Amino acid sequence: MKEIIRTDSAPKALGPYSQAVVAGEFIFTAGQIGIDPATGEMAEGVAYQAEQAMQNLCEVLAAVGADFDDVVKTTIYLADLGDFAEVNEIYAAYFKDEPPARSTFQVAALPAGALVEIDMVAYVGER
Repeated sequence: MKEIIRTDSAPKALGPYSQAVVAGEFIFTAGQIGIDPATGEMAEGVAYQAEQAMQNLCEVLAAVGADFDDVVKTTIYLADLGDFAEVNEIYAAYFKDEPPARSTFQVAALPAGALVEIDMVAYVGER
């Protein structure tokens, strides 16, 4: 069984996908970019986009009673791998003690001209 997750506290999906799906004991988020859910506007610059993407992910996880402590895997997609250090600094602030496994890739392009996109998998156990 799966449960589709939607919250108004994060940007609405830009296409035919869900913000997150709970499947068994795991939450799989869609990639989040730096769109402010209140305005629908993209944040300026990679640092602000990374911060907003993390805030959006926080809201998606919260919609199912989870948080960053539950995250076991993340993937970061960058339009320019040269932004790695700047994004890494913001990301690290959210995972101080026991960071999840992570992959980071440079990609040719991201939705809506974003500079960074982040997705997560969280383990929540029996709900």
